[in-house]
Amino acid sequence: MDEDTIDVLTPAPVRALTTDDTIEILGFASACLKEGSDVVLATLVEIRGGAARALGSHMVVAADGRFCGYVSGGCVEAAVAREALLALVKGCDRIVTFGDGSPFFDIVLPCGGSITIAIHLLKDGRPIEEVLRRIDERRPAGLRYCREWQSLQFVEPPERAGWQGGDFLTNYRPRTRVVISGQTVEASAVARLAAASQFDVLVYENGESGRDTVRQVDAYTAILFLHHDLDREESLLRRVLGSPAFYVGALGSTRTHRKRVERLKELGYGNDDIARIKAPIGIFGPTRDAYSLALSVMADVVACRLAIYG
Repeated sequence: MDEDTIDVLTPAPVRALTTDDTIEILGFASACLKEGSDVVLATLVEIRGGAARALGSHMVVAADGRFCGYVSGGCVEAAVAREALLALVKGCDRIVTFGDGSPFFDIVLPCGGSITIAIHLLKDGRPIEEVLRRIDERRPAGLRYCREWQSLQFVEPPERAGWQGGDFLTNYRPRTRVVISGQTVEASAVARLAAASQFDVLVYENGESGRDTVRQVDAYTAILFLHHDLDREESLLRRVLGSPAFYVGALGSTRTHRKRVERLKELGYGNDDIARIKAPIGIFGPTRDAYSLALSVMADVVACRLAIYG
């Protein structure tokens, strides 16, 4: 049976979810498998030139044509879904290239480069379930795709997604948790923006909630002190300086931060601890309204996470 005939027999691809959140995409795969559907996991495994998505980005395609996820800016996803459905009919994995040098001459990437997608028939859902479980526990996870054996297995997370010999490794990390200490209009604005960005948001209006807060902090946590009174932040700030949080920021002018530094030094904190505090908080400033501050703060948090984890 040729591909034109197969194409007539396969369902038309239709987007089921508009998301590029990896955990939501893997969750869709898990749900489809539990429904009894055959499922394909498509992974961006090579980029030449520019690209809209990072290596390791996923799409998931169900046998009925439903799909979600992105491997580009939206220009090849329907074509990838079609190739995934063809792979299901033929019963084997495939590697497909789009863009410059691709046989799909009618599909052009706006960036001018090309991308390669590994299309894998997901025969065993256990590796994905393990990734979802680890992320739910706020622990990183990884998957190894073996092209030769057309298999997928759970592994400890690599530093970066990419090829390792003949296998492609993908890493997954918990979503950013934002802990906000403050009872101010600025704290409310930052909390709303963080929630809209699908971050895990915890707000503590009382700066004395130290023990409860520290238990929530891990390496994927940003801690934001949005008080107008140094006394309100001091107890909690002292607790989190030794935490694994990737970002600690505090509201206040340069003059206010000098007072903060003096207090911490008097309490015995060293330069390395104090240097963890980003103050004045935010990526640009000064700001004169809560919403501008919220944008500045969240941009700084995202930039810091990307610099550390990619």
